Amino acid sequence: MKIFGAIAALTMLVAGSVQAAESVKITDVAGREVSVNLPVERVILGEGRLIYGLATLDSEDPFARVVGWRDDLKKADPQTYDIYAAKYPRVDEIPTFGGMKDGTFDVEQAISLKPDVVIMNLESKGATEDGGFDEKLAAVGIPLVYIDFREAPIKNTETSMKILGQLTGKVQKADEFITFRSDHINEVTARLAKANPEKPNVFIERAAGYSEECCMSFGNENFGKMVEMAGGINIAAAIIPGTFGTINPEQVVASNPDQVIATGASWEAYSPGGAWVGLGPNADMVEAHRKLVGLTERPAFTGIKAVENGKVHAVWHQFYNSPYQFVVIEQMAKWLHPDLFADIDPEATFKELHDRFLPIDYQPGYFISISDTVTN
Repeated sequence: MKIFGAIAALTMLVAGSVQAAESVKITDVAGREVSVNLPVERVILGEGRLIYGLATLDSEDPFARVVGWRDDLKKADPQTYDIYAAKYPRVDEIPTFGGMKDGTFDVEQAISLKPDVVIMNLESKGATEDGGFDEKLAAVGIPLVYIDFREAPIKNTETSMKILGQLTGKVQKADEFITFRSDHINEVTARLAKANPEKPNVFIERAAGYSEECCMSFGNENFGKMVEMAGGINIAAAIIPGTFGTINPEQVVASNPDQVIATGASWEAYSPGGAWVGLGPNADMVEAHRKLVGLTERPAFTGIKAVENGKVHAVWHQFYNSPYQFVVIEQMAKWLHPDLFADIDPEATFKELHDRFLPIDYQPGYFISISDTVTN
């Protein structure tokens, strides 16, 4: 009854509105045609980390349109959250939600915030439909749009950024970002195509040390695809049929990878005192290096070439869920083919991204190798 009451109240509000907005049909990454009044002024982010994309467009104030968001950014990427909160203190006052997949999304609260659009990550589509949230939002005229930086980011990031550009009225800036991204990717792939170097076998460990389980990895998308674009062979591609999955330690040992790349972030909120490598802006690199060394002492890494030759690395996990993948493609290419990419500087690329598109200054802390000499 509360839901129907909220629906009735909001329906009356919408009917009486004289908002001068243009209704435009947008095709989202799920192939759904959605009518939205543009530009949107009130946005709910179904995942807090969608701010990575929105911030590249609303660079004066990434939170100006955000009236509600999922509570994951503060837990999954506390360094970035703190940097934004220091500049935009009202971030702490934005209403938060649980997730669709764990059933804690509060649809009544969402309706009460009167959003012009709810933006969801594609991976939540099944749970959204199973819970009937899409129907409840549609019943009160709130459009739901899916974008994707996680399930198939190499395929969907450009489309997702174009959708964000449409929604915000920042189409030109979205196009500028897309060009910046594609230029950097094309430089790597074109150079590899011309040189045709021998490709090393690479094991990508997803969220290494997050739990005692080993070994989560990627199939033929996300970081798995990025490894291939950077000139490597993803050993899990033939084992994991989709984007995410797990291979057992014995498979890692049998594959004997030439290089290992782990993903890590500061997950104290999720895994207190865990063995994860806490990368991110202004990370403690001495501690990150210590933990990376510790990860190589597990059974899955016993005697493999990557460890013996000091070819073990870690990257910021959140590259897997943002439009910034081109930066890590550069870094992986530099690790896998150091001579071919000696002149490429991924840190400079990420700094330029911040300078051109983001409202916060670049702070290093996103990459580390076991062979690095590190200081804070």
